[in-house]
Amino acid sequence: MTQSKEDMSYFDPVKNTKFVPYVIEPSIGLTRLFLATLCDAYDTVKEADGNDRIVLRLKPEVAPVKIAVLPLVKKLNEKAEEVFQMLSKHFMTWYDETGSIGKRYARFDEIGTPWCVTIDFDNTLEKDMVTIRHRDTMEQEVVAISELVEYFQKQLSKG
Repeated sequence: MTQSKEDMSYFDPVKNTKFVPYVIEPSIGLTRLFLATLCDAYDTVKEADGNDRIVLRLKPEVAPVKIAVLPLVKKLNEKAEEVFQMLSKHFMTWYDETGSIGKRYARFDEIGTPWCVTIDFDNTLEKDMVTIRHRDTMEQEVVAISELVEYFQKQLSKG
């Protein structure tokens, strides 16, 4: 008000008082809400090698892709497709077999996917289990394929 020489105060006829509001434009629309959510979730993490890792830390409830199914190598595609088909009946799931496993993890971190299910030789083919990698902590845990749907339902209900 000092610079513009304009009176920006508001007179409240109910209280019969004059004041300067803190927020001039209190409206909120879908685009502003979406931008605020993205800005709040966007993060960069400094890796041990000095590179930045981009992570979109969306809450699992609002993440567009909940789970990524990633075979360690293309030879494991058949089993990975089975796991993908099972999970995609219940959750928004994506399948990716292109590039190294590290690059695939990075791609899904960037789009906010909370969990990656990795199909490998030791756990999957020998023990009928998969490795689940958590986006935010990068921790990994091994879960039986038969328990995956229940596992992710519990994870999403924690929200």
